Amino acid sequence: QVELVESGGGLVQPGGSLRLSCAASGSILGTYAMGWYRQAPGKQRELVASITRGGNTNYADSVKGRFTISRDNGKNTVYLQMNSLKPEDTAVYYCKLTIIRDYWGKGTLVTVSS
Repeated sequence: QVELVESGGGLVQPGGSLRLSCAASGSILGTYAMGWYRQAPGKQRELVASITRGGNTNYADSVKGRFTISRDNGKNTVYLQMNSLKPEDTAVYYCKLTIIRDYWGKGTLVTVSS
């Protein structure tokens, strides 16, 4: 079985930065595609950023240039560096790992407010 645990969320002022981490554990014997999604109350869950097994990255237009996804293969951990945060970035951020199915973490809340 696979478990994902997100951390690093919190309250930050507009223009500030946060670094989210997602640690994967369990039956993981290689490198797999991972991604960050977010969901605000009353809205659908949306893709924020993803990284393939080969290291290629993809970002939502709304975060491009502000967020950076990266991974540490040795630690089975993926990161999301979030800079220049805006109030509209407020959401629960979820980590996803894809092997033969999607595995999800429980999420970490990011609140951007003055």
